[in-house]
Amino acid sequence: MYYVCKRLEISSAHALNLTYESKCESLHGHNWIVKIYCKSETLNADGMVTDFTHIKKSISGALDHKNLNEVFDFNPTAENIARWICDHVENAYRVEVWESEMNMAAYER
Repeated sequence: MYYVCKRLEISSAHALNLTYESKCESLHGHNWIVKIYCKSETLNADGMVTDFTHIKKSISGALDHKNLNEVFDFNPTAENIARWICDHVENAYRVEVWESEMNMAAYER
């Protein structure tokens, strides 16, 4: 099995829809750290699991410097963002989304 990991920093904003009062219901931003883990039993024709440049272009292009409430049709929690990224990157099996140095959510297939 081959494994690769791509780390990205994305600046974006969101406002959460919650069932309780929270300051996170107001629009606010993060410098997210995203780690995308991919695996494959075989390499593609270029000798790669997934091209790092393709990962960056598809995820940063969609999310960087955006209001995530305008990008997604779901509540843009770190957990939901992690799943969305995992679903949109070829061979991804795990995604970690760090809102801050102390707060991380992960999705694993």
